[in-house]
Amino acid sequence: MTQPPQPPNDPPQGGFGAPQDPPPGGFGAPTPPPADPFGKQQATPPAGGFGAPTPPPADTPPSAGAPQQPGPGYGYPQGQQPGYGYPQNQPTQPGYGYPQAPVPGQPQQGYGFPQGMPPGQPPQQGYGYQTTPMQQPQTPPQNGSGGKKFSTQMQIIVAASVAVVLIVAGGIWFASGDGGGKKEEASSSSGSTGGKDGENEDGGNKGGSTNDGPGTEKAPADPKSKVAFQVPLPKVTDVVKVDGSWLTDKAYVKTGLNEIVAYDPAKGTKLWSIPLAGQVCAASRHMSKDFKTAIAFEQSKPTKAVKFPPCNQVGALDLSTGKLIWSKSVTAATSGDAAVRFDEVTLSGTTVAAGGPEGGAAFDLNTGAERWKPKAATDGCYDKGYGGGEALAVVRRCGTYDDPQLVIQALNPTTGAPLSSFKMPPGVDDASIVSTKPLVAAADVGDTAGDGSGISDFFSIDASTGKLLTRIAVDGEKYAARCASGKVESCSQLAVGNNRIYVPTEDHEGTGEYGDTNEIVSFDLTTGKPTSDRADAGERYTMFPIRMDGGNIIAYREPPYDKGGQVVSIDGATFKQTVLMENPSDESVRDVETSFTKDYSEFRYRDGHLYLASMMVSKMRGSLDEGRRLVASFSRQQ
Repeated sequence: MTQPPQPPNDPPQGGFGAPQDPPPGGFGAPTPPPADPFGKQQATPPAGGFGAPTPPPADTPPSAGAPQQPGPGYGYPQGQQPGYGYPQNQPTQPGYGYPQAPVPGQPQQGYGFPQGMPPGQPPQQGYGYQTTPMQQPQTPPQNGSGGKKFSTQMQIIVAASVAVVLIVAGGIWFASGDGGGKKEEASSSSGSTGGKDGENEDGGNKGGSTNDGPGTEKAPADPKSKVAFQVPLPKVTDVVKVDGSWLTDKAYVKTGLNEIVAYDPAKGTKLWSIPLAGQVCAASRHMSKDFKTAIAFEQSKPTKAVKFPPCNQVGALDLSTGKLIWSKSVTAATSGDAAVRFDEVTLSGTTVAAGGPEGGAAFDLNTGAERWKPKAATDGCYDKGYGGGEALAVVRRCGTYDDPQLVIQALNPTTGAPLSSFKMPPGVDDASIVSTKPLVAAADVGDTAGDGSGISDFFSIDASTGKLLTRIAVDGEKYAARCASGKVESCSQLAVGNNRIYVPTEDHEGTGEYGDTNEIVSFDLTTGKPTSDRADAGERYTMFPIRMDGGNIIAYREPPYDKGGQVVSIDGATFKQTVLMENPSDESVRDVETSFTKDYSEFRYRDGHLYLASMMVSKMRGSLDEGRRLVASFSRQQ
């Protein structure tokens, strides 16, 4: 999770994937591998995109091409977050799962990534590593002063003790080293240590089937794809959010400039558009079964008098018919006649829930009828934002600005009444909801992640009682996933299913001459333990989860400099990978594909169609932005 620390914000100016200048050494300069990269990893097809981030020196100045912060007051928190491809902010470390030790030599900067990261954090020892050499059993003195001759019985006892020590030490080495291939920084508040039925005690499946059932994505006869269509960036003069990307049975739907547009999945022709009074500032990532969803948008278009209109309109969309079903604003007891501003919106069942710094409100998806709205709170608490999907949960903020107390609550979607509550630990001033069923939250406790990812720990919570099932510590130097600062439902590059949370490891050097790679691993949501799951991206590729498909994980493989990206399905029981799509390796196509960065782009895949979409656009800056698009779509050739 190597991103630089930042204040709350949304992505910066400069657009997504804007090319940057290559570092000294020229295009293609190899990065020397560590003495023993990533344990003794088995040889796999090339993985880990060329030019993937490597740590810069601490005093490296910022790149002139680094993204800039959006203008203030644009309806979302200010600050700056880096896009995918920023260099990692820690010293180079040996392969994941190996004892920590510095790597000789100075790391080199990969092509196409800005420099200028803050000094990194020192590497941390994994759980179960020895911080001092193991002491050898000492033989009692024989015939020395005060000593007695070691009896045969005592020799047997000591020998047995030594054997136990060696067995335990060997088990720790296996769990933390190449044999297990997992991180051990998972601490559990639960007393449970055993596995569930059908699982090993480390959480690995052994029954040959996944808990959440089979997926619908099938292996193709030929995974090779072609470019289906591309949508150019709208012409803007400032930074504009374009959150929102949905797939129905007949269309790919995307937020545009003051409108929502549906495209034919194969041809890219415009099917319909929904004009809006102002720009979309938040969009639900969920849909109802009949393809309805929710958005929040600004009350008007920008003018000279009002350059940044407030984001105070909530609406419901019918993505089958291309209609805005309803839109409205609400007032709060503390805001007088002014409409409440919102940062986020989500959907659960027939409840549209919108949250922001002035509190939360909810509406009926079909009619727009108010279900609840912000009220004056005597305890100083308010609903910061909601997580939707199969259930509804809220991050509720109480206390003062300097000493907040965050509470995660499962809610009745119809009434908003809390079903259970869990108080986050001290030192948490920002939290995100990763999943509502099962209920999983994420936070950077005490700002200890050190990488700006917003994640130092995952919290698995019993939604019916509010009891903490387990707390999973995820070292920011070893794991890569992201929750945007100040946003409740924004986590990406992870997936939840099969009672597990699936996360990618950080990029690290592979076994080849150059190029990075990584893995997808998982943690059990009941015990907090790392499981035996491990999917290797392959040499010179890196990958991250897009979504679950039944009990399988759909993941995107970021390509090296001379290949196209891939979509794979990872079997949730065996972790065997199946390539669903392989994109063209033509340079012009690669330039477009790699302009979509994983931190600031939407990745949607279904049934042989992949859609990459920008979440924010800005003014074009000439030839450097030629590869940027609003949408790029790929389809399998058969």
